[in-house]
Amino acid sequence: MSGSSPTLHLGRLDAVLFDIDDVLADTALLHAAAWQHTLDDYLRRRGAEDGLDLPPFDIPADYLRYAEGRPTAAGVRGFLTARGVSVPEFSANPDDDTVRSLSSRKDDYFLAQVDRVGVSAYASSVELLRELSRRDIRVAAVAAGHTCLRVLEAAGIASLFDLRVDGEDAALLRLPARPDPALLLEATHRLGVSPRRTAVVTGGLAGVEAAWNGCFEPIVAVDRYDHKNAFYQLGAHVVVRDLGELLISGRGRQELLAHR
Repeated sequence: MSGSSPTLHLGRLDAVLFDIDDVLADTALLHAAAWQHTLDDYLRRRGAEDGLDLPPFDIPADYLRYAEGRPTAAGVRGFLTARGVSVPEFSANPDDDTVRSLSSRKDDYFLAQVDRVGVSAYASSVELLRELSRRDIRVAAVAAGHTCLRVLEAAGIASLFDLRVDGEDAALLRLPARPDPALLLEATHRLGVSPRRTAVVTGGLAGVEAAWNGCFEPIVAVDRYDHKNAFYQLGAHVVVRDLGELLISGRGRQELLAHR
């Protein structure tokens, strides 16, 4: 799978698992803004209380390192640990700053922005979803967060999937967060397919690492932030700027979706 037009060989596949942010829907900036709004507010208050100068949340570096592709709570926990501060996991007082309350504030702010400005699906990604379905390849949306369904519905693509596995499932089943492949493996289990015959399409470094740890093949990374080398180092087989660059073959005609 190399060259100017990398190929997705459908004859080797039974299913494709898709991330949502930066892959299917243009939500990354809304997510990043929600992270920045929530955590910078907390850091200002914590810094004032403790007399500390705490560096603010950086976009895109902190978003990609701690937040993208991970459950909100894991992102909050990792980011604050990196800043040298800690908060309890939860409290009986909902106004206290905890991992749980900060996570809820971030998700609430994000969903408010989704409702206010809307969400757009990437046209090339929608075309790929439809083409895979036409060629009898099963498709699933796999997301670590709890906002998956709201985003898919806002983007108008919820009906295009055979399966959705998200943060609600992860919490119910107590699945570990990425880079553990548990959520991806749960999707293949429900679809009745092997990871070796399942492609993963992800926009995050943690997503590539999780797919590699789960022995998925191939792993396609959508690189919208110029992290091509990092994606390859973590195990991506293909890195593209947009899914319209993918050439698909097998189970019918061969076609470059972007050139239809």
